[in-house]
Amino acid sequence: MSALTVSQDPDQYWDDLVRYWEEMEWPEGSKVEIIEGIITVSPSPAHRHNVIAGRIQRRLYPVIPEEWEIFQTQSISVPARLGMLIPDLLVMPVQEHLEEDSHVPAALAELVVEVTSKSNARHDRVSKAAAYATAKIPLYLLIDRWAPGGPTVTLYGEPKDDVYRVLSAVKFGDPLKLPAPFDVVIDTGEFPVD
Repeated sequence: MSALTVSQDPDQYWDDLVRYWEEMEWPEGSKVEIIEGIITVSPSPAHRHNVIAGRIQRRLYPVIPEEWEIFQTQSISVPARLGMLIPDLLVMPVQEHLEEDSHVPAALAELVVEVTSKSNARHDRVSKAAAYATAKIPLYLLIDRWAPGGPTVTLYGEPKDDVYRVLSAVKFGDPLKLPAPFDVVIDTGEFPVD
């Protein structure tokens, strides 16, 4: 293993950070991301978290184009935000020939989905939302199981700089429609609650 060198050049710092992220041996089964330049190690998601992601994935498969795929463990890079993020679901066209094998540019994504965990809800609400908007990902679906007023689902779109516009927000139990190119209704009543 090589040592992480510190450089004053922001591009070199990003390259060094990614190299360290790629080469380090992380705990088995953990989710390792770079969020705003900080390497973050999270445990595997809880069962209810995975059930929600699975139910959304099941609704999306029938409506996505044949050349698209839904990924649950794909890392996406947002160098402008010093981010190497692993959304709970990532919908994007399949890329056969990418420079990197460990991650893809976030700008290739059509939709990212995050399901909050108690320990990282702030990352999903703030840091990741800003990174996804910076990357111009058209749609961000946030399933916030730990929202202060009770579980909510928020669809963000129309990214500008590092901010999204709220397109729709519902409480668990209410339907939420994803716009084109998906044109599908997500029944949040199917989501388990804590």
